[in-house]
Amino acid sequence: MDKKSVLDDIFSNDPFGLLNVKATTPSKTEDQRLVQSFEEVNQFFNQNKREPQQVNDINERGLYSRLQGIRNNPEKMESLKKYDVNNLLDVPESKELESIDDIFSSDPFGILGGSDEGLFDFKNVPNKEEMEERMATDFVARRKPCKDFDKYEPLFKQVQGELKSGKRKIVDFNISNFQEETFYVHNGIIFYLEKIDFSRKDHYREDGTRVRKDGRTRCIFENGTESNMLKRSVEKMLYDNGKAISHSVDTDEIELFKNAQTITDEDKPTGFVYVLSSLSNDPKIKEIQHLYKIGYSTIPVLERIKNAEKEPTYLMAPVKVVSEYETYNMNTQKFEQLLHNFFGSACLNVDVYDSKGKRHIPQEWFIAPIHIIDRVVDLILQGEIVNYIYHLQSESIIKRK
Repeated sequence: MDKKSVLDDIFSNDPFGLLNVKATTPSKTEDQRLVQSFEEVNQFFNQNKREPQQVNDINERGLYSRLQGIRNNPEKMESLKKYDVNNLLDVPESKELESIDDIFSSDPFGILGGSDEGLFDFKNVPNKEEMEERMATDFVARRKPCKDFDKYEPLFKQVQGELKSGKRKIVDFNISNFQEETFYVHNGIIFYLEKIDFSRKDHYREDGTRVRKDGRTRCIFENGTESNMLKRSVEKMLYDNGKAISHSVDTDEIELFKNAQTITDEDKPTGFVYVLSSLSNDPKIKEIQHLYKIGYSTIPVLERIKNAEKEPTYLMAPVKVVSEYETYNMNTQKFEQLLHNFFGSACLNVDVYDSKGKRHIPQEWFIAPIHIIDRVVDLILQGEIVNYIYHLQSESIIKRK
């Protein structure tokens, strides 16, 4: 009997299927895992038409870190070239830029060219002359020694002490706690935003997009330096890597309000604190009971909210004025901040997308009955707010223990 006949006889006489061995899938190699991880980045790009960004969404942030890690590793870049269908790894080598002309000449993707085939519509983007002016002003804003630092040094020591004692806290930065006479932390250094000199007013372009007011700041740093950065630059710096320091619960804030109810013709109006309800048709907004926005404005409230349906801070929908308080002889921003701090546990957490599809997380919407909000305003004016806290589960005000 030949070998073939013997083997055929063996395999045909296998009643228990012991010889019917299925091929097993080998473990993935390191290269295969690298390719698979990069394909997930490609898939994100295909779905969203953009690279992953360093945002709060944990999944997108993970893809962003993964992509940066690949870009920082020449070996991984080389091995993934044939899988780079979206040119995510086609990053031009950086060279030293010595002038504005170097920036515009170093433009391999034609992003700055302004032609009809460019990637962007440049109607809202600074032109070359504006870029030069902005670079010049940024140069002016570099830190320099603070000549009168001796009058600020005790303030920094006081803040450090109040942080240790718990009278102040380090909290997440958002636009609602960006205000004059407030302390912030950037890269581990405390600085004091003393003032903002506005040179550009809030306005709307013809296409309906909002241009926010801007101006020079005076920022004093605890290392004895100061800067006059633009307001929007300070905001971006804090959003990227910064924190806010809350006001002391028992010092200057309450002092601002203790005489607020004795208004005369000589008193100076300082703005409006308002409470709004949303008229959104979005089901996830409509179903929330006792949802209100607490904000402040230096102009009449109806004027401020006339373009509410175009602004993410108003949930991209019309709003209704529920309450409005005109303030006198006080820092209206601090008044608003006290309300925000009190209702911090009831802050709405929802994603809102603007007309361009950009994601926003509004910070000034809170879940609390209107009669509770009105009562808190009274407690602030009476200087008693430090004795109470808001209990989210029962939607009530309770006394501190």
